[in-house]
Amino acid sequence: MDNAPLVTLEGISKTFQSESSDAEGLTILKKADFDVKKGETIAVVGASGIGKSTLLNIIGTLDKPDEGHLVYKGKNLLSLGDDALARFRNRKIGFVFQFHYLLQGFTALENVMLPGLIAGKPKKSIEKQAANMLERVELDNRLYHRVEELSGGEQQRVAIARALAMKPDMLLADEPTGNLDAKNSDKVHRMMLELNKDLDMTIIVVTHNNALADMMGRKVTLEEGKITAA
Repeated sequence: MDNAPLVTLEGISKTFQSESSDAEGLTILKKADFDVKKGETIAVVGASGIGKSTLLNIIGTLDKPDEGHLVYKGKNLLSLGDDALARFRNRKIGFVFQFHYLLQGFTALENVMLPGLIAGKPKKSIEKQAANMLERVELDNRLYHRVEELSGGEQQRVAIARALAMKPDMLLADEPTGNLDAKNSDKVHRMMLELNKDLDMTIIVVTHNNALADMMGRKVTLEEGKITAA
């Protein structure tokens, strides 16, 4: 594992303003610093409503801080325009959420192909890559099943395969097994760690699931606007 950070947050602050002009805003981050190395597995823990999802969205460039720098391999991502950031997300970051957000009426294979098609890659190569990724998550026998024909655990595995279709540097997961039973949750947890080893891919997961947090190589806590070791 390279000692140089893959991603660095420097002095990141974020406050959400109240709709009422008289009320104070809600401060999520206060000049927070955070380094992430390539290949790490990190759990972000903390109380509900503290801003863990906001932190993940800032790392994934889905949201912008009020101040600070978000540095990826030495480049400040916040200096990029919206189109450049969208291309960065498509190629370098995979997202998995509590709700899978798969396209109903489409097959597992078609859903996993979507990021590559958006990137303008040749359909044949994307189809092969998507099929290989579904095989990695043990769904090679479900390629042509539509989303609504899959179980909840299978749907979340399709979502993971879609997140990894472009072989991103980072997988960002927000309560990825929050809607699954214990058996399916454990299967998804172990699968994520296997993919981390196979692909040398960084994983940052926001979770209240202690079992998942304990499986990660490092735990950090978001509390009072700061990111500290758990």
